[in-house]
Amino acid sequence: MANFSKSNVPQFSVEVYQNEFLPEGGREVNAIVTVTSTGGGTSGGIPLAGASSSPSSVSSVSPMSSIPGQRTDAAVVVMVDCSGSMDYPPTKMRNARDATAAAIDTLRDGTAFAVVSGTHEAAEVYPGGGRLATADATTRARAKEALRRLSAGGGTAIGTWLRLADRLLGDADVSIRHGILLTDGRNEHETPEELRAALDACAGRFTCDARGVGTDWEVKEVTGIASALLGTADIVADPSGLAADFTRMMESAMGKEVADVALRLWTPVGAEVAFVKQVAPTVEELTGRRTEAGPRAGDYPTGSWGDESRDYHVCVRVPEAGVGREMLAARASLVIPDPAGGTPRPLAQGLVRAVWTDDMAASTSINPQVAHYTGQAELAHVIQQGLDARKSGDFDNATAKLGRAVQLAAASGNEDTAKLLAKVVDVVDAATGTVRLKARVTEADEMTLETRSTKTVRVKK
Repeated sequence: MANFSKSNVPQFSVEVYQNEFLPEGGREVNAIVTVTSTGGGTSGGIPLAGASSSPSSVSSVSPMSSIPGQRTDAAVVVMVDCSGSMDYPPTKMRNARDATAAAIDTLRDGTAFAVVSGTHEAAEVYPGGGRLATADATTRARAKEALRRLSAGGGTAIGTWLRLADRLLGDADVSIRHGILLTDGRNEHETPEELRAALDACAGRFTCDARGVGTDWEVKEVTGIASALLGTADIVADPSGLAADFTRMMESAMGKEVADVALRLWTPVGAEVAFVKQVAPTVEELTGRRTEAGPRAGDYPTGSWGDESRDYHVCVRVPEAGVGREMLAARASLVIPDPAGGTPRPLAQGLVRAVWTDDMAASTSINPQVAHYTGQAELAHVIQQGLDARKSGDFDNATAKLGRAVQLAAASGNEDTAKLLAKVVDVVDAATGTVRLKARVTEADEMTLETRSTKTVRVKK
Protein backbone atom coordinates (compact mmCIF):
# COMPACT_ATOMS: atom_id res chain seq x y z
CA MET A 1 0.00 0.00 0.00
CA ALA A 2 1.35 3.41 -0.92
CA ASN A 3 1.54 5.87 1.93
CA PHE A 4 0.73 9.52 1.38
CA SER A 5 0.44 12.25 3.97
CA LYS A 6 -2.80 14.12 4.29
CA SER A 7 -0.99 17.36 3.40
CA ASN A 8 0.05 16.03 -0.02
CA VAL A 9 -3.00 14.10 -1.22
CA PRO A 10 -6.40 15.65 -1.92
CA GLN A 11 -9.56 14.75 -0.07
CA PHE A 12 -12.71 14.87 -2.19
CA SER A 13 -16.18 16.03 -1.25
CA VAL A 14 -19.45 16.23 -3.18
CA GLU A 15 -22.23 18.73 -2.51
CA VAL A 16 -25.59 18.70 -4.30
CA TYR A 17 -27.61 21.89 -4.76
CA GLN A 18 -31.15 21.50 -6.06
CA ASN A 19 -34.85 22.13 -5.57
CA GLU A 20 -36.08 18.57 -5.15
CA PHE A 21 -39.77 19.52 -5.35
CA LEU A 22 -41.72 18.71 -8.52
CA PRO A 23 -45.37 19.36 -9.41
CA GLU A 24 -47.64 16.34 -9.84
CA GLY A 25 -46.52 14.56 -13.00
CA GLY A 26 -43.24 16.53 -13.15
CA ARG A 27 -40.36 14.57 -14.62
CA GLU A 28 -37.24 16.76 -14.89
CA VAL A 29 -34.85 17.08 -11.94
CA ASN A 30 -31.97 19.56 -12.14
CA ALA A 31 -29.05 19.72 -9.73
CA ILE A 32 -25.66 21.35 -9.44
CA VAL A 33 -23.05 18.90 -8.20
CA THR A 34 -20.06 20.68 -6.66
CA VAL A 35 -16.89 18.60 -6.43
CA THR A 36 -14.05 19.90 -4.27
CA SER A 37 -10.60 18.45 -3.67
CA THR A 38 -8.49 19.88 -0.85
CA GLY A 39 -5.27 19.05 0.92
CA GLY A 40 -3.16 18.37 -2.15
CA GLY A 41 -0.67 21.03 -1.17
CA THR A 42 -1.19 22.93 -4.43
CA SER A 43 -1.80 26.57 -5.13
CA GLY A 44 -3.34 28.77 -7.75
CA GLY A 45 -6.61 26.88 -8.07
CA ILE A 46 -9.97 28.58 -8.40
CA PRO A 47 -11.70 29.52 -5.13
CA LEU A 48 -13.41 26.73 -3.31
CA ALA A 49 -17.17 26.56 -3.58
CA GLY A 50 -18.99 29.47 -2.02
CA ALA A 51 -22.72 29.02 -2.34
CA SER A 52 -25.73 31.16 -1.62
CA SER A 53 -27.86 28.23 -0.48
CA SER A 54 -27.23 25.10 1.50
CA PRO A 55 -26.57 21.83 -0.33
CA SER A 56 -29.27 19.21 -0.16
CA SER A 57 -26.69 16.46 0.33
CA VAL A 58 -23.01 16.44 1.21
CA SER A 59 -20.55 13.57 1.32
CA SER A 60 -16.80 13.23 1.60
CA VAL A 61 -14.26 10.52 2.22
CA SER A 62 -11.14 10.21 4.29
CA PRO A 63 -7.86 11.31 2.67
CA MET A 64 -6.76 9.33 -0.33
CA SER A 65 -3.78 7.99 1.61
CA SER A 66 -6.04 4.97 2.06
CA ILE A 67 -6.17 4.23 -1.66
CA PRO A 68 -3.82 1.37 -2.50
CA GLY A 69 -1.26 2.08 -5.20
CA GLN A 70 -2.33 5.65 -5.96
CA ARG A 71 0.63 7.55 -7.40
CA THR A 72 1.24 11.27 -7.53
CA ASP A 73 4.17 11.43 -9.96
CA ALA A 74 3.80 13.11 -13.33
CA ALA A 75 5.03 13.28 -16.91
CA VAL A 76 4.72 16.31 -19.18
CA VAL A 77 5.40 16.80 -22.90
CA VAL A 78 5.64 20.33 -24.30
CA MET A 79 4.72 20.59 -27.99
CA VAL A 80 6.09 23.72 -29.69
CA ASP A 81 4.86 24.89 -33.09
CA CYS A 82 7.91 25.30 -35.33
CA SER A 83 6.08 25.81 -38.63
CA GLY A 84 7.26 28.48 -41.03
CA SER A 85 4.78 31.08 -39.77
CA MET A 86 6.51 31.09 -36.37
CA ASP A 87 9.22 33.19 -38.03
CA TYR A 88 6.82 36.07 -38.72
CA PRO A 89 7.81 38.09 -36.81
CA PRO A 90 11.09 36.42 -35.78
CA THR A 91 10.46 37.39 -32.15
CA LYS A 92 7.62 34.85 -32.06
CA MET A 93 10.00 31.88 -32.25
CA ARG A 94 12.28 33.44 -29.67
CA ASN A 95 9.34 34.01 -27.34
CA ALA A 96 8.27 30.38 -27.82
CA ARG A 97 11.76 29.15 -26.90
CA ASP A 98 11.82 31.41 -23.82
CA ALA A 99 8.36 30.25 -22.78
CA THR A 100 9.33 26.58 -23.08
CA ALA A 101 12.46 27.28 -21.04
CA ALA A 102 10.30 28.94 -18.36
CA ALA A 103 8.03 25.88 -18.31
CA ILE A 104 11.04 23.59 -17.92
CA ASP A 105 12.28 25.69 -15.00
CA THR A 106 8.88 25.20 -13.34
CA LEU A 107 9.07 21.41 -13.48
CA ARG A 108 9.17 19.72 -10.11
CA ASP A 109 12.26 17.57 -9.47
CA GLY A 110 11.56 13.97 -10.49
CA THR A 111 8.96 14.86 -13.14
CA ALA A 112 9.38 13.00 -16.42
CA PHE A 113 9.39 15.37 -19.39
CA ALA A 114 10.14 15.86 -23.06
CA VAL A 115 9.99 18.63 -25.66
CA VAL A 116 8.53 18.04 -29.13
CA SER A 117 8.93 20.22 -32.21
CA GLY A 118 5.80 20.37 -34.36
CA THR A 119 5.54 21.11 -38.07
CA HIS A 120 3.89 18.91 -40.72
CA GLU A 121 5.54 16.16 -38.70
CA ALA A 122 6.64 15.79 -35.10
CA ALA A 123 10.24 15.54 -33.89
CA GLU A 124 11.78 14.94 -30.48
CA VAL A 125 13.83 17.92 -29.35
CA TYR A 126 14.81 16.61 -25.92
CA PRO A 127 15.80 14.14 -24.63
CA GLY A 128 15.30 12.10 -27.85
CA GLY A 129 15.45 8.38 -28.43
CA GLY A 130 11.74 7.89 -27.80
CA ARG A 131 12.09 8.45 -24.07
CA LEU A 132 11.49 11.00 -21.33
CA ALA A 133 14.04 12.76 -19.14
CA THR A 134 13.74 13.11 -15.37
CA ALA A 135 13.73 16.71 -14.23
CA ASP A 136 16.73 17.88 -12.20
CA ALA A 137 19.24 20.70 -12.53
CA THR A 138 21.25 18.84 -15.18
CA THR A 139 18.38 17.77 -17.43
CA ARG A 140 16.75 21.19 -17.22
CA ALA A 141 19.97 22.82 -18.40
CA ARG A 142 20.38 20.31 -21.24
CA ALA A 143 16.78 20.76 -22.33
CA LYS A 144 17.13 24.53 -22.45
CA GLU A 145 20.34 24.14 -24.45
CA ALA A 146 18.45 21.93 -26.92
CA LEU A 147 15.79 24.63 -27.32
CA ARG A 148 18.37 26.87 -28.99
CA ARG A 149 18.25 24.54 -32.00
CA LEU A 150 14.53 25.18 -32.56
CA SER A 151 13.89 27.02 -35.82
CA ALA A 152 10.85 27.76 -37.92
CA GLY A 153 10.09 25.94 -41.16
CA GLY A 154 7.50 23.56 -42.56
CA GLY A 155 3.75 23.12 -42.22
CA THR A 156 1.27 22.28 -39.47
CA ALA A 157 -0.16 18.84 -38.66
CA ILE A 158 -1.16 18.94 -35.01
CA GLY A 159 -2.40 15.36 -34.92
CA THR A 160 1.16 14.10 -35.47
CA TRP A 161 2.37 16.16 -32.49
CA LEU A 162 -0.31 14.70 -30.26
CA ARG A 163 0.39 11.12 -31.35
CA LEU A 164 4.11 11.51 -30.58
CA ALA A 165 3.28 13.01 -27.18
CA ASP A 166 0.97 10.06 -26.55
CA ARG A 167 3.72 7.56 -27.37
CA LEU A 168 6.18 9.30 -25.06
CA LEU A 169 3.72 9.70 -22.20
CA GLY A 170 2.39 6.17 -22.65
CA ASP A 171 5.77 4.70 -21.73
CA ALA A 172 5.90 6.61 -18.42
CA ASP A 173 5.06 4.72 -15.24
CA VAL A 174 3.17 7.66 -13.73
CA SER A 175 -0.35 8.68 -12.83
CA ILE A 176 -0.45 12.24 -14.17
CA ARG A 177 0.19 12.53 -17.92
CA HIS A 178 -0.08 16.02 -19.34
CA GLY A 179 0.66 17.91 -22.53
CA ILE A 180 1.16 21.60 -23.28
CA LEU A 181 0.61 22.55 -26.92
CA LEU A 182 1.42 25.85 -28.62
CA THR A 183 0.38 26.76 -32.16
CA ASP A 184 0.29 29.95 -34.17
CA GLY A 185 -1.53 28.78 -37.29
CA ARG A 186 -4.27 26.68 -38.76
CA ASN A 187 -3.91 22.92 -39.03
CA GLU A 188 -3.47 23.03 -42.78
CA HIS A 189 -1.42 19.90 -43.44
CA GLU A 190 -3.86 17.26 -42.22
CA THR A 191 -7.60 16.90 -42.60
CA PRO A 192 -10.06 17.66 -39.79
CA GLU A 193 -10.80 13.92 -39.77
CA GLU A 194 -7.13 13.12 -39.16
CA LEU A 195 -6.97 15.56 -36.25
CA ARG A 196 -10.19 14.12 -34.82
CA ALA A 197 -8.80 10.60 -35.09
CA ALA A 198 -5.69 11.69 -33.21
CA LEU A 199 -7.78 13.33 -30.49
CA ASP A 200 -9.94 10.23 -30.19
CA ALA A 201 -6.81 8.09 -29.84
CA CYS A 202 -5.35 10.37 -27.15
CA ALA A 203 -8.54 11.05 -25.17
CA GLY A 204 -8.37 9.49 -21.74
CA ARG A 205 -4.63 8.83 -22.06
CA PHE A 206 -3.38 12.32 -21.20
CA THR A 207 -4.74 15.79 -20.59
CA CYS A 208 -3.58 18.76 -22.63
CA ASP A 209 -3.61 22.55 -22.36
CA ALA A 210 -3.65 24.31 -25.74
CA ARG A 211 -2.60 27.85 -26.55
CA GLY A 212 -2.87 29.94 -29.69
CA VAL A 213 -0.25 32.67 -30.10
CA GLY A 214 -0.91 35.67 -32.32
CA THR A 215 -4.12 35.84 -34.35
CA ASP A 216 -3.62 33.55 -37.36
CA TRP A 217 -4.87 30.34 -35.75
CA GLU A 218 -8.36 28.84 -35.65
CA VAL A 219 -10.17 29.23 -32.32
CA LYS A 220 -12.35 26.14 -32.78
CA GLU A 221 -9.29 23.98 -33.46
CA VAL A 222 -7.47 25.05 -30.31
CA THR A 223 -10.53 24.92 -28.06
CA GLY A 224 -11.48 21.58 -29.60
CA ILE A 225 -8.10 20.10 -28.67
CA ALA A 226 -8.38 21.30 -25.08
CA SER A 227 -11.97 20.11 -24.82
CA ALA A 228 -11.24 16.62 -26.15
CA LEU A 229 -8.24 16.23 -23.83
CA LEU A 230 -9.84 17.83 -20.75
CA GLY A 231 -7.42 20.74 -20.63
CA THR A 232 -7.60 24.52 -20.88
CA ALA A 233 -7.50 26.74 -23.96
CA ASP A 234 -6.52 30.37 -24.26
CA ILE A 235 -5.13 33.02 -26.55
CA VAL A 236 -1.78 34.73 -26.12
CA ALA A 237 -2.22 37.54 -28.62
CA ASP A 238 1.13 39.15 -27.80
CA PRO A 239 3.95 36.59 -27.98
CA SER A 240 5.80 38.43 -25.21
CA GLY A 241 3.19 37.03 -22.80
CA LEU A 242 4.04 33.40 -23.55
CA ALA A 243 6.61 32.87 -20.79
CA ALA A 244 4.24 33.99 -18.04
CA ASP A 245 1.41 31.87 -19.48
CA PHE A 246 3.60 28.76 -19.84
CA THR A 247 4.80 29.18 -16.27
CA ARG A 248 1.21 29.31 -15.01
CA MET A 249 0.24 26.25 -17.06
CA MET A 250 3.17 24.23 -15.75
CA GLU A 251 2.50 25.32 -12.16
CA SER A 252 -1.06 24.06 -12.59
CA ALA A 253 0.15 20.77 -14.08
CA MET A 254 2.58 20.32 -11.18
CA GLY A 255 -0.32 20.81 -8.77
CA LYS A 256 -2.29 17.83 -10.08
CA GLU A 257 -2.26 14.91 -7.66
CA VAL A 258 -4.99 12.52 -8.82
CA ALA A 259 -5.69 11.42 -12.41
CA ASP A 260 -8.54 9.73 -14.27
CA VAL A 261 -11.28 10.85 -11.90
CA ALA A 262 -14.77 10.12 -13.21
CA LEU A 263 -18.15 11.48 -12.20
CA ARG A 264 -20.34 8.38 -11.91
CA LEU A 265 -24.12 8.77 -12.10
CA TRP A 266 -26.38 5.93 -11.04
CA THR A 267 -30.11 6.19 -11.71
CA PRO A 268 -32.91 3.89 -10.55
CA VAL A 269 -35.21 1.92 -12.84
CA GLY A 270 -37.32 4.31 -14.92
CA ALA A 271 -34.98 7.27 -14.55
CA GLU A 272 -32.36 8.41 -17.08
CA VAL A 273 -29.68 11.06 -17.35
CA ALA A 274 -30.79 13.80 -19.76
CA PHE A 275 -27.49 15.67 -19.77
CA VAL A 276 -24.30 16.35 -17.82
CA LYS A 277 -22.11 19.38 -18.29
CA GLN A 278 -19.31 21.00 -16.37
CA VAL A 279 -20.39 24.58 -15.65
CA ALA A 280 -17.46 25.94 -13.59
CA PRO A 281 -14.76 27.04 -14.05
CA THR A 282 -15.74 26.63 -17.71
CA VAL A 283 -18.70 25.22 -19.61
CA GLU A 284 -17.89 21.79 -21.01
CA GLU A 285 -20.43 19.36 -22.46
CA LEU A 286 -19.93 15.84 -21.06
CA THR A 287 -23.15 14.06 -22.03
CA GLY A 288 -21.71 12.31 -25.07
CA ARG A 289 -18.61 11.13 -23.19
CA ARG A 290 -20.48 8.68 -21.00
CA THR A 291 -19.07 5.18 -20.66
CA GLU A 292 -21.27 2.51 -19.16
CA ALA A 293 -20.26 1.45 -15.65
CA GLY A 294 -22.62 -1.37 -14.75
CA PRO A 295 -26.41 -1.57 -14.46
CA ARG A 296 -27.98 1.91 -14.70
CA ALA A 297 -24.63 3.66 -14.09
CA GLY A 298 -22.38 5.70 -16.34
CA ASP A 299 -19.02 7.45 -15.94
CA TYR A 300 -18.23 10.96 -17.21
CA PRO A 301 -14.51 11.92 -17.38
CA THR A 302 -13.24 14.87 -15.33
CA GLY A 303 -9.48 14.50 -15.82
CA SER A 304 -6.83 15.31 -13.23
CA TRP A 305 -7.27 17.14 -9.92
CA GLY A 306 -5.24 19.17 -7.47
CA ASP A 307 -6.60 21.67 -4.95
CA GLU A 308 -9.67 22.97 -6.78
CA SER A 309 -13.44 22.97 -7.05
CA ARG A 310 -15.65 22.40 -10.08
CA ASP A 311 -19.40 22.47 -10.64
CA TYR A 312 -21.46 20.11 -12.81
CA HIS A 313 -25.06 20.54 -13.97
CA VAL A 314 -26.90 17.23 -13.95
CA CYS A 315 -30.40 16.82 -15.40
CA VAL A 316 -32.30 13.58 -14.72
CA ARG A 317 -35.68 12.49 -16.14
CA VAL A 318 -37.71 10.51 -13.64
CA PRO A 319 -41.02 8.63 -13.99
CA GLU A 320 -44.22 10.59 -13.38
CA ALA A 321 -45.56 10.29 -9.84
CA GLY A 322 -48.36 11.65 -7.69
CA VAL A 323 -48.29 14.13 -4.83
CA GLY A 324 -46.56 12.81 -1.74
CA ARG A 325 -44.26 10.40 -3.57
CA GLU A 326 -40.50 10.78 -3.35
CA MET A 327 -37.53 8.94 -4.82
CA LEU A 328 -33.79 8.95 -5.23
CA ALA A 329 -33.37 10.40 -8.71
CA ALA A 330 -29.62 9.82 -8.98
CA ARG A 331 -26.52 9.04 -6.98
CA ALA A 332 -23.50 11.15 -8.00
CA SER A 333 -20.12 9.81 -6.97
CA LEU A 334 -16.45 10.39 -7.76
CA VAL A 335 -14.48 7.27 -8.67
CA ILE A 336 -10.92 6.46 -9.73
CA PRO A 337 -9.62 3.30 -11.40
CA ASP A 338 -8.29 0.51 -9.23
CA PRO A 339 -4.56 0.13 -10.03
CA ALA A 340 -5.02 -3.64 -9.82
CA GLY A 341 -7.78 -3.52 -12.42
CA GLY A 342 -10.64 -4.23 -10.03
CA THR A 343 -13.74 -2.21 -9.22
CA PRO A 344 -13.11 1.56 -9.35
CA ARG A 345 -12.66 3.12 -5.92
CA PRO A 346 -15.33 5.66 -4.76
CA LEU A 347 -14.01 8.94 -3.38
CA ALA A 348 -17.20 10.77 -2.39
CA GLN A 349 -20.88 10.87 -3.28
CA GLY A 350 -24.02 13.00 -3.15
CA LEU A 351 -27.70 12.27 -3.70
CA VAL A 352 -30.18 13.89 -6.10
CA ARG A 353 -33.78 13.60 -4.89
CA ALA A 354 -37.27 14.07 -6.34
CA VAL A 355 -40.30 14.89 -4.19
CA TRP A 356 -43.75 15.52 -5.71
CA THR A 357 -45.86 18.23 -4.10
CA ASP A 358 -49.00 20.29 -4.70
CA ASP A 359 -47.30 23.34 -3.14
CA MET A 360 -46.89 25.58 -6.19
CA ALA A 361 -44.41 27.88 -4.45
CA ALA A 362 -42.15 24.95 -3.63
CA SER A 363 -42.37 23.23 -7.01
CA THR A 364 -41.83 26.37 -9.09
CA SER A 365 -38.90 27.75 -7.09
CA ILE A 366 -35.62 27.55 -9.01
CA ASN A 367 -32.51 26.74 -7.01
CA PRO A 368 -30.05 29.70 -7.20
CA GLN A 369 -27.16 27.52 -8.38
CA VAL A 370 -29.23 25.90 -11.12
CA ALA A 371 -30.55 29.26 -12.29
CA HIS A 372 -27.10 30.84 -12.26
CA TYR A 373 -25.39 28.13 -14.27
CA THR A 374 -28.26 27.83 -16.73
CA GLY A 375 -27.58 31.50 -17.44
CA GLN A 376 -23.82 30.95 -17.70
CA ALA A 377 -24.30 28.14 -20.22
CA GLU A 378 -26.62 30.37 -22.24
CA LEU A 379 -24.05 33.16 -22.05
CA ALA A 380 -21.38 30.99 -23.66
CA HIS A 381 -23.85 29.82 -26.32
CA VAL A 382 -25.11 33.25 -27.37
CA ILE A 383 -21.57 34.66 -27.54
CA GLN A 384 -20.66 31.96 -30.03
CA GLN A 385 -23.87 32.51 -31.98
CA GLY A 386 -23.30 36.28 -32.01
CA LEU A 387 -19.73 36.04 -33.23
CA ASP A 388 -20.67 33.52 -35.92
CA ALA A 389 -23.47 35.83 -37.09
CA ARG A 390 -21.09 38.80 -37.14
CA LYS A 391 -18.57 36.89 -39.25
CA SER A 392 -21.28 35.89 -41.73
CA GLY A 393 -22.53 39.48 -42.06
CA ASP A 394 -25.85 38.90 -40.23
CA PHE A 395 -25.46 42.04 -38.13
CA ASP A 396 -29.02 42.16 -36.81
CA ASN A 397 -28.75 38.67 -35.36
CA ALA A 398 -25.24 39.39 -34.09
CA THR A 399 -26.52 42.48 -32.28
CA ALA A 400 -29.39 40.55 -30.71
CA LYS A 401 -27.21 37.65 -29.54
CA LEU A 402 -24.35 39.78 -28.23
CA GLY A 403 -26.88 42.07 -26.54
CA ARG A 404 -28.31 39.06 -24.73
CA ALA A 405 -24.77 38.10 -23.76
CA VAL A 406 -24.15 41.53 -22.26
CA GLN A 407 -27.40 41.23 -20.30
CA LEU A 408 -26.49 37.78 -18.95
CA ALA A 409 -22.94 38.79 -18.06
CA ALA A 410 -24.19 41.83 -16.15
CA ALA A 411 -26.90 39.91 -14.30
CA SER A 412 -24.53 37.13 -13.21
CA GLY A 413 -21.60 39.35 -12.27
CA ASN A 414 -19.32 37.87 -14.91
CA GLU A 415 -17.17 40.99 -15.11
CA ASP A 416 -14.35 39.45 -17.15
CA THR A 417 -16.71 38.41 -19.95
CA ALA A 418 -18.49 41.77 -19.75
CA LYS A 419 -15.16 43.53 -20.36
CA LEU A 420 -14.42 41.32 -23.35
CA LEU A 421 -17.88 41.97 -24.79
CA ALA A 422 -17.37 45.72 -24.41
CA LYS A 423 -14.49 45.47 -26.91
CA VAL A 424 -16.85 44.06 -29.54
CA VAL A 425 -20.03 46.05 -28.86
CA ASP A 426 -20.91 49.48 -27.51
CA VAL A 427 -23.11 48.89 -24.47
CA VAL A 428 -26.09 51.26 -24.33
CA ASP A 429 -27.94 49.51 -21.48
CA ALA A 430 -26.50 46.34 -19.97
CA ALA A 431 -29.64 45.54 -17.96
CA THR A 432 -31.79 45.33 -21.09
CA GLY A 433 -29.04 44.05 -23.39
CA THR A 434 -29.19 47.09 -25.66
CA VAL A 435 -25.97 47.29 -27.66
CA ARG A 436 -24.50 48.47 -30.95
CA LEU A 437 -21.88 46.53 -32.87
CA LYS A 438 -18.57 48.34 -32.98
CA ALA A 439 -17.56 49.38 -36.47
CA ARG A 440 -13.97 48.29 -35.91
CA VAL A 441 -12.93 45.34 -33.80
CA THR A 442 -9.40 44.01 -33.65
CA GLU A 443 -8.95 40.36 -34.52
CA ALA A 444 -7.27 39.80 -31.16
CA ASP A 445 -10.27 41.16 -29.23
CA GLU A 446 -12.73 39.05 -31.21
CA MET A 447 -10.65 35.89 -30.81
CA THR A 448 -10.13 36.52 -27.09
CA LEU A 449 -13.89 36.79 -26.56
CA GLU A 450 -14.51 33.59 -28.52
CA THR A 451 -11.75 31.63 -26.78
CA ARG A 452 -12.76 32.70 -23.28
CA SER A 453 -16.54 32.67 -23.79
CA THR A 454 -16.96 29.44 -21.81
CA LYS A 455 -15.32 30.78 -18.64
CA THR A 456 -17.88 31.18 -15.88
CA VAL A 457 -18.22 32.75 -12.45
CA ARG A 458 -19.66 31.17 -9.36
CA VAL A 459 -22.92 32.10 -7.67
CA LYS A 460 -22.78 35.40 -5.82
CA LYS A 461 -22.85 35.03 -2.05
